[in-house]
Order: sequence, then structure tokens, then C-alpha cells
Amino acid sequence: MEDQQTEPKKLSRIQQRNRELIIDAALDVFSQHGFRGATLDQIAESSGLSKPNILYYFAGKEDIYVTLLNQMLSSWSDPLQALKADGDPITEILAYVDRKMDMTRAYPRESRLFANEIIQGGSRVMEHLQADVKALFDEKVAVIQGWVDAGRLAPVDPRHLITSIWATTQHYADFDAQIQVLLGPGDQVIDQGTEYLTTLFAKALKPEPQAAE
Repeated sequence: MEDQQTEPKKLSRIQQRNRELIIDAALDVFSQHGFRGATLDQIAESSGLSKPNILYYFAGKEDIYVTLLNQMLSSWSDPLQALKADGDPITEILAYVDRKMDMTRAYPRESRLFANEIIQGGSRVMEHLQADVKALFDEKVAVIQGWVDAGRLAPVDPRHLITSIWATTQHYADFDAQIQVLLGPGDQVIDQGTEYLTTLFAKALKPEPQAAE
């Protein structure tokens, strides 16, 4: 007799709502305190659900945390993936900066969650970094290096270019408390930052004009 695989039981509307409340509350807690500093009591208080209710849906704190990371990692590399080798080099890179700032605007908690995980050693994302992100990173480094070699970009190290884009764009989310004190609150700060960074990278990447022979 063949084994029959049972499909996961479909959640009711209330159960789905409760699971979403837990995930959203956990995103707040983990993005503020990191995995080590977060507790189920904090998640329960933030979600408005009891700790036993949370443990009905998740096996524990780590189960919630890994669920959040998996949801985030599935789309975190999309902006870099969209950089096209057959496009205009500066246009493609500036569009990448713009996409990264859009993610900073839309997903600040997710950015801080990822930053906290990396600061704590990144053990729960290391497999993804090594298997997926590194391959994509190397692919786009080769694309940018090809543009540099062809004289279509100023001489830059593509590896440091990509990581500097990460650092400058995600800073607005990861250090939001500092940004609000120094630059002020509101979406206009992201707008201004986007304009500044695209101007900065455009100037840095513009190749020197070829001397006439």
C-alpha cells in the first residue's frame, strides 16, 4: 500500500489572522532587539496574544525568527538580480541604487532584522549567503568589471561598489533613530537621500572622456 502524503491543514481565517499578528509583532521585536535580545513575552505583548497562543502556531522563538528570515530572504536579492548586463552601465547602477532605497523605504524593519542577524554572526543566513547571494554577487561583479574593462565606467572595484551601495542605502533603515535626529523624519528624507546617492554614484562612475587620437 502506497504511503499517502498529507497536506498541511488549511488555517481558518482567524488562525491566519493570528499568525499574521504574531509575524508582524515579531518583526518589530526582532528588528529592535535581535534574536538574542527578543523574548516570547515581548512578542506576545506586541501581538496582543498570549504566549500559549503563540506556541500553538510556532514551536518557539527560533521558529518565528527563521520564518521571518525565510520570508525576507526570498526577495532580498531581487534588486541586484534586476541589474541587466545589456543595459547602459550607469543607468543600470543608478536604477539599482533607486531600488535599494525603495526597499529601505518599504521594508525598514526587515533591513534591521537582517543587519542584526549579520552582526550576531549570521549563522541562520550563512547557507543562503554562501549558496545564493555569493553566486549572484560574483555574477554582477563580473558584469560591472566588464563595463569597466570596456571603458564604459570609471575604474572601480565592483565588489566594493556593490557593498558601498548596500551600506549607504540600508543605513537609512538600519540607523533610523540617528537619521531622524540628524536629518528629520518622513519620506522626504528617503527622497533626498535617493537624489543625493544617485548624483554621487553618477559622478563617481562617469568614465573619463577618451582622448582624440
